[in-house]
Amino acid sequence: MPVIIAGLALDLLSELLATTFFAHIIWHYLYLNKLNNWLWNSKSTILPEGKYEWEHAFIGIYNLQNRLSSRRKKLARMISRFREGAEALPDAVVVFQSAGEIVWCNRLAQVQLGFKWPGDGGENITNLIRNPDFVNYLKNQDFHEPLGMISPINPEKFLEFRVMPYAKSQRLLIVRDITAYRQVDQTRREFVANVSHELRTPLTVLQGYIEILNMQVDSGSAQGKAITVLDQQTARMCSLVEQLMVLSKIESAPTLDLDEQVDVPILLAQIEDEARALGEKKQLSIVFHVDKQLRLLGNEMQIRSAMTNLIYNAVKYTPISGNIRVDWSRVDNCAYFRVSDDGDGISAQHILHLTERFYRVDHSRSRDTGGTGLGLSIVKHVLTHYDSELVIESEVNEGSQFSFVIPESYVIV
Repeated sequence: MPVIIAGLALDLLSELLATTFFAHIIWHYLYLNKLNNWLWNSKSTILPEGKYEWEHAFIGIYNLQNRLSSRRKKLARMISRFREGAEALPDAVVVFQSAGEIVWCNRLAQVQLGFKWPGDGGENITNLIRNPDFVNYLKNQDFHEPLGMISPINPEKFLEFRVMPYAKSQRLLIVRDITAYRQVDQTRREFVANVSHELRTPLTVLQGYIEILNMQVDSGSAQGKAITVLDQQTARMCSLVEQLMVLSKIESAPTLDLDEQVDVPILLAQIEDEARALGEKKQLSIVFHVDKQLRLLGNEMQIRSAMTNLIYNAVKYTPISGNIRVDWSRVDNCAYFRVSDDGDGISAQHILHLTERFYRVDHSRSRDTGGTGLGLSIVKHVLTHYDSELVIESEVNEGSQFSFVIPESYVIV
């Protein structure tokens, strides 16, 4: 307004407006240049001087820088704590993109997997871990179960790989050295197998002498009763040893031979005869419903062990004049096996522990029936080889039902 008024008064309006306009541009350019030097060239944190709008702009940018600097420091502290925590873990940790590019790894990953940091940053993880099992594990995107395999840099070590979603499009790989656990487990299996094998011979000899003594004494005498008890307990010990040997064989067979065919209907016909003989004294009603065409690929010994343990348990624990039903049928192209009874049933507190070794709901009843507490543990281990699991349903005084489903891949079409 002063320039316009002066220009009108002096009749130099155009000249004064042009001069003022260029002076204004030069003034803004000088402050713009000062801002540019402060942002890109100067390392000073001191706020440059400015006037009018530029003073407000400098203050606003300075405050914004302080806020960003505070956020960067906070983020740096968080990253530092994360890395310190990851370095303190007893496992190797690798962060990688869902496409496979490595983002970060801790020191143990460099030791256990042979990674080099930061040299391997951005490298695809499958280029460094070339095991086909690991590549397929990432490709299938099914991370519910861990992957166990030999170390890529040390064939003497066995590692467990776990992958979990991390952030928006990243994965967190945790690798644990389980060599010691496997060695302990292998030692335990060998010990059980060796002890079970060594016990068979003396138990067989003991049974032979008991039979001889039983033939030489009166069954009603005190000696006869003592020998009968010895015979029962020896038979129970033999059963326990046999169950331990079966369990050891199943555990030592990590994979199935899918070239072997199991004629399950014929197998169940044999088991049915044995079950009827066992349940004859208790006058049990045992009914088998079997699909005559439904056969499996796998190991006959394992299938027989799983089915006989479930059926014989039903025969042992179902009361006099009880009912037992066995089903073997095809459901949605899978094989379905079920054993149901109307016995005493099992309390809910025991169901989760039934497949544990030597676990018994009633110790006194198990002694009376000759139970070892290993039957359902054997069933559980067999079913893991068939990618299946045992389903237990039971109500007290109503009965129990034990069932499992064999996937379609093991069914003979």
